[in-house]
Formats: sequence, structure tokens, C-alpha cells
Amino acid sequence: MRAATRLMMASIKPSNPLNPTPMALLPPIPLYRRLLRAHRKFLPKEMRLLGDEYVKAEFRAHREVDNPVHLIGFLSEWQLYAQKIEGDSWIGEKLDKTKIDKMSDEQLGQLYELMKAIQNREPDDESGSSSS
Repeated sequence: MRAATRLMMASIKPSNPLNPTPMALLPPIPLYRRLLRAHRKFLPKEMRLLGDEYVKAEFRAHREVDNPVHLIGFLSEWQLYAQKIEGDSWIGEKLDKTKIDKMSDEQLGQLYELMKAIQNREPDDESGSSSS
């Protein structure tokens, strides 16, 4: 993630006027810490473990990215994700179809694996709550 500070501080236009978006991107390390902190504070233990693993793997995989456009996209999406986790606006939210259409085959595969991991953890929760 070697990019000029100028590029990382680029403005982002808000996609929805009701959801405030940041005026400047956080640098990678503070954003990484913010994500792990948000998971620790706002997610249940099972979801936190899964989320932490995913965040760590993604940031590790993008450590050597030099393309500024890719870097800005990566950081801005993770920053929006952190805002959603901190504001509880992610609960029950569906993925935007335009974002899914833009995903590569590899990203769709990762999304499918994530969905399966979540579904494998859910039956434990459902069995405990349905017996009451």
C-alpha cells in the first residue's frame, strides 16, 4: 500500500446524502486498527472472529498494491464498512447489485466462501433460540 499521502487524502463523493461519508481517507494502518476495534466493540464474538480473519487476510493481500486507483477503492470501501459497523446500519442490509456486477470471479468466489462460513455458524444460533 505504497501511495502518496495526497492520493490517500482524496475526497470521496457521498453515494447517499443520508449516509455521511468521510471527506478524507484514513491511511491503511489507522483504518486497519479502526476496523479491528469496531469488530471488538460492535460484533458478537463469532462474527468478530470471522471478521477479524477476513480483514487481516485482505489487508495482508493488498500490502504491496501500487495502483493508486485500486488503493483508493480498497481503502474507501473498508472505511465505509467501518462506518456501517459502528453505526449498526449493516444489520439486514443486502449487497448493492452494481457492486456485485463489478466484482471479479475471484471476488465472487471469496464472497461465496464468506457466505458459506456465515451459514455454517448460523445453525448453532438458531437451534438455541428456537427451543424457547
